[in-house]
Amino acid sequence: MKAIGNNIIITPEKVTSEKTKGGLLLVKKDREDIRYTKATIDSVSDDIKGLNKGDQIYYDRHAGNIIEIDKQHFTIIKTQDIVVVL
Repeated sequence: MKAIGNNIIITPEKVTSEKTKGGLLLVKKDREDIRYTKATIDSVSDDIKGLNKGDQIYYDRHAGNIIEIDKQHFTIIKTQDIVVVL
C-alpha cells in the first residue's frame, strides 16, 4: 500500500476514556473541545517531504476518509490536515 499525490495514510490512535471529577467516563471522541487527534503515519507519498512512515502526528479529526484494506481500517488525509509532527 502506497499513498500517492498529496495523500497520507494513517492509523488513528485507539479511542480511550477518561474520568471527570464527578466520576463520569468520557470517551475521547465524545469530547467536543478536542479538535485534533493523534495518529501514526502508515504511508506517505514520495511528493511529500518532512514526513515519514511511523511518525506520530496530530490531525484535524474531521478530516479524511476511512478505507478498508485486507479487513484493516485506515484513514486517508491530506498534508494540510496535519497540525503537529511529534
